[in-house]
Amino acid sequence: MIAAIKPSGSRTRGLLAYLYGPGRHDEHIDPHIVAGFAMLGMPDPGRDEHATLTQLAHHLDEPVRLRNSEFGKTVTDHVWHCAVRAAPEDRHLSDTEWDEIAQRIVQAAGIAPAEDDLGCRWIAVRHADDHVHILATTVREDGRRPKLHDSGLRVGDACRQIEKDYGLRQLKKGDRTAARRPTQTEMHKADRLGWAQTSQQWLQERVRAAIPHASSAEELLSYLEADGVPIRPRRGPSGDLLGYAAGRPGDLNEDGKQIFHPGGKIAPDLTLPKLRARLESGTPEEHPTARRDRSTTPWHQAVDALTALPDALTDDGHAQAHIAALGELIEATAQQTSGQLRSELRTAAAAFARAQRSQVRAEHRAATALRTAARDIAHSATGPDGSALASLLAAIVWASIIAARWHEAKNHAHQTDAARQAVQHLQTATDQALVPVLDDLTTRQPRDHERRALTHDIRTAVPDHAERIVTDPAWPALATVLADAEARGYRPHQLLKEAAAQRELTTARSPARVLISRIQHTSRNPAPNRRAEAARRRSTMTFSATAHQAQAPQRTAANTTPTTEQRSRRRR
Repeated sequence: MIAAIKPSGSRTRGLLAYLYGPGRHDEHIDPHIVAGFAMLGMPDPGRDEHATLTQLAHHLDEPVRLRNSEFGKTVTDHVWHCAVRAAPEDRHLSDTEWDEIAQRIVQAAGIAPAEDDLGCRWIAVRHADDHVHILATTVREDGRRPKLHDSGLRVGDACRQIEKDYGLRQLKKGDRTAARRPTQTEMHKADRLGWAQTSQQWLQERVRAAIPHASSAEELLSYLEADGVPIRPRRGPSGDLLGYAAGRPGDLNEDGKQIFHPGGKIAPDLTLPKLRARLESGTPEEHPTARRDRSTTPWHQAVDALTALPDALTDDGHAQAHIAALGELIEATAQQTSGQLRSELRTAAAAFARAQRSQVRAEHRAATALRTAARDIAHSATGPDGSALASLLAAIVWASIIAARWHEAKNHAHQTDAARQAVQHLQTATDQALVPVLDDLTTRQPRDHERRALTHDIRTAVPDHAERIVTDPAWPALATVLADAEARGYRPHQLLKEAAAQRELTTARSPARVLISRIQHTSRNPAPNRRAEAARRRSTMTFSATAHQAQAPQRTAANTTPTTEQRSRRRR
């Protein structure tokens, strides 16, 4: 059950005209009052042919008029509107049940507290099977205004209890991290203009897509402007950025002027202070593409950065920071792909957005490495090769599963669902990316006697999962990966043990695919020559010893050389 509170100004008669009218698409059927502050003597135009909407509005507005005449100051925001809707799969609720539900809603909101005869005047109008509209005037019978602060949270809690009491579909408790729901006006406007999304939803996608490209709030706004998004910054007298608002091209008001939406209205985590905390938490760099290690691609750097996620879970602030950066990595990766793969990744990024924010305050500095990797991918001039992309996507799937488990352990219900939805799309994308990689590996699988030797390595290195691995359809491809790694100087047995230790394989859909991605990433470079490394260490030790011996006589001579004072005493 969803209760949507909508402040509706001061036109009580106007809102009643909508509730009792035919609706925008003739969807209103048999409008009538099912509950109210005082049912006795209340005019109901839906049941009494002599009652009028004007009479009903006059009846509801009586305390407002008395307050205006007493204080000499007109109340202009007294209409409170709350639409309460049952889920499509819920059973039919009778008028009596809607009466009880409406009374519990107004009590929770503070409109008409229990055992309070001086509460606000209100009615609940039903004009459809699945919902009612509660209209109240927010001036009490004693002339005071009701305390409605945080009424949305209290009403939400009441709805969760109502769902249990009436056997309805049970939704998750709100945590104040959800993006604002589009209004009916916004949805109708988008439909009229032929837009698939409202302006708020469109802007949220654009801002999130720009985040991996920026290292500061100023850079972010510049990038959005260059991308064709109208930006209205708010600056102080010194020129410092104090806030911002963004608009959608073509979204104009009645005067033909651009409509702008503040960052906090686009999404709770897109306010200027929160964007600054994310983007400006790390140390400044020369340039996003000027990496220290040029031998490692951004794709492999991202996989390496994701390995820090399990350790970060020991600290809540670090965990939330890594999860936020993971969302940026998903978005950056999507931008470097195309076709159906890009579509799946963009859907995953949109679903994961709710998991990026929770009531836990993120220590964004802890995730600098992962955010830097995402920025490098966003600035990469060339896309990844097939195996690098597959390895990264497999690592992102694993990290997203860990994020979902962490949110679940913290009782973050909405974030857990968001992460799990993202995992489904990420797994689909990973499967798509792996198809050409597996096909190529399977055509190059090693000979029978080599596969038997590799099978022995599997059974000794990961005995608990050996049977699943060698019967996995991807086993021939894994055998090729192990043979290639062995040709580069690696030991298959050791690689298998290390890869299995990085992630448990019990819950893996395809353990062979998991091992392929891990081992390909680990063995992408030739193995270090152990003999050369040992010789280098011996040479270093020998040089250090020789240098030490050469310095010893000098120190001895320095200690035995007489000082000027000693020589002077000898002459005497």
